[in-house]
Amino acid sequence: MAMALHDHVFFYIFVIISAAPLSLSQPQAASSCNGIFLSYTYTSGYRLPPNTSDTADQPYRFTSELTVLNNGLEDLKSWKVFVGFRHREWLVSASNAELADGTGLPAAVGNGTVLEGSEVRDLKTAAETAGDLKQMMVTVDMVGTVFGVAPPNVPMPSTIRLSNEGFICRKPTSQGNNETHTCCTVDPNSKTNTPTDEQEFPLPQKGGDLSIIYDVTKTYESNYWAEVTVSNNNPIGRLDHWKLSWEWINDEFIYTMKGAYPSNVDSSECIFGSQGEYYKKLDFADVLNCERRPTVVDLPPTRFNDSKLGKVPFCCRNGTLLPPTMDPSKSISRFQMQVFKMPPNINRSHLAPPRNWKISGEELNPEYQCGNPVRVSPSESLDPTGLPSNTSAIASWQILCNITRNTRKSKCCVSFSAFFNESVVPCQTCACGCSAKSERTCSVAEPAVLLPPEALLVPFENRTKMAHTWADRKHLSVPNPMPCGDNCGVSINWHVNTDYRRGWTARITLFNWGETDFADWFVAVEMDKAAPGFEKMYSFNASSLDKVKNTIFMQGKEGLNFLVAEANGSNPKKDPKVPGKQQSVISFRKKNTPGIEVVDGDGFPNKVFFNGEECSLPLVYPSSGFRNEFSFVPMLLLMLLPIIWMWQ
Repeated sequence: MAMALHDHVFFYIFVIISAAPLSLSQPQAASSCNGIFLSYTYTSGYRLPPNTSDTADQPYRFTSELTVLNNGLEDLKSWKVFVGFRHREWLVSASNAELADGTGLPAAVGNGTVLEGSEVRDLKTAAETAGDLKQMMVTVDMVGTVFGVAPPNVPMPSTIRLSNEGFICRKPTSQGNNETHTCCTVDPNSKTNTPTDEQEFPLPQKGGDLSIIYDVTKTYESNYWAEVTVSNNNPIGRLDHWKLSWEWINDEFIYTMKGAYPSNVDSSECIFGSQGEYYKKLDFADVLNCERRPTVVDLPPTRFNDSKLGKVPFCCRNGTLLPPTMDPSKSISRFQMQVFKMPPNINRSHLAPPRNWKISGEELNPEYQCGNPVRVSPSESLDPTGLPSNTSAIASWQILCNITRNTRKSKCCVSFSAFFNESVVPCQTCACGCSAKSERTCSVAEPAVLLPPEALLVPFENRTKMAHTWADRKHLSVPNPMPCGDNCGVSINWHVNTDYRRGWTARITLFNWGETDFADWFVAVEMDKAAPGFEKMYSFNASSLDKVKNTIFMQGKEGLNFLVAEANGSNPKKDPKVPGKQQSVISFRKKNTPGIEVVDGDGFPNKVFFNGEECSLPLVYPSSGFRNEFSFVPMLLLMLLPIIWMWQ
């Protein structure tokens, strides 16, 4: 009986799918997929102006269609599909979908991109909808630009696959030259963050360098209260004076806030817009912000106990988010806001989070790319009145943000030096950028020249004479014009101090050439071969990180955790400026690092991070050549000494 029922349901699904608006080659493939069926079809294309002499740079318009069909036994929540674009494509529009990384359209997608649902986010099964394709399937019509692929050639993606966790996709199968499809089924060995029978939505993900939770805590007919929690998950990431922005999609506006404040308090867009027409009796003098894209900043600590603006846990820290390895309680920021809605969404149950989230810090902080909000299981918190119960949010969404490792210039740099070489290998030329005007006075291409150690204590503009004098003494050549400076506000010197049979030591010195003090600063040093031998640090607090391999985390001790800004010399009229400086010695044991070659490069870091920003490192290590030369002379004398005695 069960087999007969199964066959009947299968036949019914096959008939429905065959009647769906799929291409002629898709029904048979779709009907044989007992999972999530994906199909990508190129539909048209033609040449776009301008006409270029290089055919590889000639733009062409393309249109295509992506189909996602749920033929499985479980609902597909928050569908995501990777499309392996590979022809320098620009996606201009996509119906029923948006880019999962939060980038708005148009956008460059030539390295592939993940699309996720916008209006239709969840796909139900045939069994629970009686085969209603409007609930089982979504079609994404895409329009874009492709370069160098002229019709009748077809710019097909390299692959398509489901990006939701816990699925295995077959290798895509091509049909003709304009269509490819695949079938994705549940991976039986996968332990995914899927909802249980008691949960309608999955738990928040633990990934992401930064996580934003948008909780709706109270809801009324025309407005609701939201609580926004920003958590720093990166063990060496940090934000100072964060700025958080988003885009309202239904003309919402912020009436009041606690724990944070808009950077621009302005209700004029409401007064002269549709909001003013609808809320005729609302006093807009009390409205905080009506911008479609507001920017919110944290409050200072003095506002924490303010009964009107403060009294929110984890608020009011001047926008500082420390890494959890440094202080878990200071890796979270939270604020609350009252949001007014607009028709046709005037009811208690219609709740939608803002989109296109962006977060940034000061100049010496990482840059982040945020994804779109994903509905998650409602957050729970302890009852604020002290009762032994939990309070659940009405609805919750999660936004994940990740640090972008792009090709932009660094914001800090590192120099190398060692006991076996008198010269310092300085930061790279223009490590933190050079202006176009620099080429008139210095070279942006020449590598940095070796310096005497004392040159690190003076600004770069005062190092030229010292560099020439040092070059004359050491018989080194110098270019003409001299290389430009590194232009970094923070520079770090790593000096290999000693090397002996059982261990070795290094000295790290931080220089602040900027105008901003750094409170609660930290440095993370990645050393592939040396980190397991870390023993102790003397003037800083330091520890090996568990979650970041071969990385040592350093911070100032209490009372010494302030890296002050650059200051004038004792005689400002003739003395150069003096940097803020912090210094400590760090020791290592060789027992846990057998075979380590300290003087040949193993004693220098592979990566250095200051306050979460990766610094630029020199391209070469200090040479140990003259050390080997001088160590060879005593050995030669010891070998010749018996011969000399015999001769005498």
